[in-house]
Amino acid sequence: MSTAFPALISLASGYGDFPTPAVASVRAAQALSGQLPISPIQGLPELREALAHRFRAQGATVAAEQIVVTPGAKAALFAVLKTLLESGDEVLMPMPNWFGFAALVEKAGGTLRPLPLDPADNYALTPETLRAALTPATRVLLLSNPNNPTGRVYHRAELAQLLAVTGEFPRLKVLSDEIYDHINFGPVPVPSLLEWPDPLGQHIVVNGFSKSLALIGWGVGYLVAPAAVAEASAAWQFATSAAVPVPNQLAALAATEATAGITAELRTRLAPARALLLQALADLLQVRCSVPEGTYYAFPDFTAYLDPTLPPVQASARLFYQLRAAGVELVDGATCGAAGFARISCAVPEPLLREALRRLAAGLAALGPIETLQVK
Repeated sequence: MSTAFPALISLASGYGDFPTPAVASVRAAQALSGQLPISPIQGLPELREALAHRFRAQGATVAAEQIVVTPGAKAALFAVLKTLLESGDEVLMPMPNWFGFAALVEKAGGTLRPLPLDPADNYALTPETLRAALTPATRVLLLSNPNNPTGRVYHRAELAQLLAVTGEFPRLKVLSDEIYDHINFGPVPVPSLLEWPDPLGQHIVVNGFSKSLALIGWGVGYLVAPAAVAEASAAWQFATSAAVPVPNQLAALAATEATAGITAELRTRLAPARALLLQALADLLQVRCSVPEGTYYAFPDFTAYLDPTLPPVQASARLFYQLRAAGVELVDGATCGAAGFARISCAVPEPLLREALRRLAAGLAALGPIETLQVK
């Protein structure tokens, strides 16, 4: 009996197909049996303390007062950027990077300045490259670790070298989006920016619960910042929004307490799908892909299939339109600063992933690499 697949299979979503962890659902449901408490705008004290304890266990010096719980990680990013940026301030962002950062920086009043990195050396960011890119107008260095969309993890030695440079610029803030921190397939944990000493009060981390802890749709994020930045971000949230609903925060607390088990289960679930995706990409003609160490994405290079008569961004859009017509939807890498690349998620049911990869191979084969076409 054949399986009926949808006409369009999306591997473009930033959310996995993970069920809510049972411990989180139970904790939230228990809260609904009586009158709900009113949460401070910064978040429930017990959740903030649990998060602070988590980072202290990693070697960081973090107090609950430095943490603000927000309605999603995007809200945390915006609160921080709105707090930090003034007219003329620049946000330096290594590229490729998540397509949503640009609008957040713009709406917060800053100017985004891309710092292109090279896939040939697996998107290495050297101290020399960073130092040369910093200007008096640079107010924020914005990192994502693991990186979305590339899956690149920046480890301790690399980060230590970069932070030696940023420490030379006291006005500069380093903002690290670490929302995929536990979706890690490397031999060592992903380091948090908070694990480094911060005598100048430069380091800020944003995180959430929808990626590494499977609280998809619960809308809980948080920021960890120097006390003055945290206080100003909380004031912004108080003026423009409200505290995250208490049942959602209690679900996040339960997930925080059960982090090890939840994240191990997610990695076990994702491992075969990740292997399937990487092997399928390796089998494609004229496609290159760095092996992602973190996230549930791959970011292959499809530039051999771009029409050279068109500008790169336009050619990239055309390619992904053609692949969509073939029945598979991917994130156009041009939106992440890398025209001709694609962000592809493996966090979908295995039958859908197999069929989507079959359609991708067929769609590319129908187009043929430009190099091959030019030989004919």
